[in-house]
Amino acid sequence: MRVTTKGRYALRAITKLAMHNSPKPMPIKRIAADEDISPEFLEQIFFRLKKSGIINSVRGPGGGFVMNRDPAAVSVKEIFDAVGEGIDLTPCTAYDDDGQGHCVREDYCVVHDVWQEASRHIIDYFGSLTLQQVVERGHDKVYSDAPGAGQPVG
Repeated sequence: MRVTTKGRYALRAITKLAMHNSPKPMPIKRIAADEDISPEFLEQIFFRLKKSGIINSVRGPGGGFVMNRDPAAVSVKEIFDAVGEGIDLTPCTAYDDDGQGHCVREDYCVVHDVWQEASRHIIDYFGSLTLQQVVERGHDKVYSDAPGAGQPVG
């Protein structure tokens, strides 16, 4: 399994937004600069996150993005799903939105069940890991020497 740039950036950016922990919107340019993400690419990601209802946008002066849901109620899997990030371990564990599998060898492949079980573990992990848990795990890294860090959040 490999999480693409889109998935990694989505998780980093929404974690930054969740750490903002303020009713004031956070400008996308600030998130992009702090996380070293192209603002144009981040707009595409945030469009999908907004469409899924995880975040919301506020227009006008002082506008930006805010969390639309409690970070404790948003799983990392939901974030990945919202941005179209597949978390399938192998092509034979991938399924379409309609539940149709991609594995043509499923009926006779000796290791198919091994890949399915491993994939379920990964999906269960990301499904149970909340955005709030990610924030809490990384809290000590907020004031590190990383680009964009060291700035008070909020």
